[in-house]
Amino acid sequence: MTTHSTPALKIIGAAHIEKWLDANPHRVFELVEQVYLDHAHGRALNPDSYFLRFADSDRNRIIALPAVLEDERPIAGIKWVSSFPDNVLQGRDRASAMLVLNDRRTGYPLACLEGSLISTARTAASAAVGAQRLHPTPGRIERLAVVGCGVVAYRTVRMLAALGWRIGELAVHDLSDERAHLFLDKCAAIGLTGAVHEAGSALRGSGMILFATSAVTPGDYAPAWFEHAPTVLHLSLRDLAPEIVLAAQNVADDVSHCLKANTSLDVAARQAGHHDFIDGGIADAIEGRITPDPRRTRIYSPFGMGVLDLSVARDILEAAGPGDALVVGDFFPRPYQAMAGTPA
Repeated sequence: MTTHSTPALKIIGAAHIEKWLDANPHRVFELVEQVYLDHAHGRALNPDSYFLRFADSDRNRIIALPAVLEDERPIAGIKWVSSFPDNVLQGRDRASAMLVLNDRRTGYPLACLEGSLISTARTAASAAVGAQRLHPTPGRIERLAVVGCGVVAYRTVRMLAALGWRIGELAVHDLSDERAHLFLDKCAAIGLTGAVHEAGSALRGSGMILFATSAVTPGDYAPAWFEHAPTVLHLSLRDLAPEIVLAAQNVADDVSHCLKANTSLDVAARQAGHHDFIDGGIADAIEGRITPDPRRTRIYSPFGMGVLDLSVARDILEAAGPGDALVVGDFFPRPYQAMAGTPA
């Protein structure tokens, strides 16, 4: 690049992204786990997420997640992700997203990527990291309960299967029986079987429980349903009442991030007047400073870190070959210094 040149902008759509993600589940897991360590050791900056909410709905929102990863291949960027739960009633996905990657040296945007596939993949990998570090039998689940049978839940179950986890049976629950059965049909295609249950029936006796709902307040889940001390992957963050949270061993992706926006951890902390019930972040579990307590329910609450999306998106961008991206060579204007005839 010459002194006055500007970069081309690459636009990468869903087809290439999905192909790369399907081919690289272990790489996504490794990237997510490494980013947690980078974040814990000061090699990543992940500011607070910014929520755009709407006066006519407490469920719809669009979230901005800026971040920078300061590793050996530094990158900055932002994810702009929406959640409109009623989209599913029209056959659309609840979430849609876009990722922008910026050159760490110049600040110029380098690429724009479809973000929802990356978002669900890194969320699924985050869940797998939590499962690996907190479940008493890593790699094996006799019975997995799934509450909320949408794309996040499916991608998470598929990620666990792709990573080699043995899942004996699925016990699924959703407010829509149709979506619950669709979820089971999709899981059957990857060799997993199960049945639709009422909530209590699904949770009781399941060694691992995955929450992936669009709830904004806690559901009617009885504390007694957790007496068998399951591992809980609380991806939707707001399903559990304070009495369940306060009785459990709690691990977050980032403690300060999780204590906001009326998450279950946030509500429990305000009720208790402290957050001593949170043992620490997932990096503490990865590095052995947290030991899973088999006598208590273990709840993993990943609020979601934009830097995870950056790391995965960077690999996808670097792997994109001819035909995988739309390249716009003249997206940015000519630099002011390069313009002829500048007045003295």
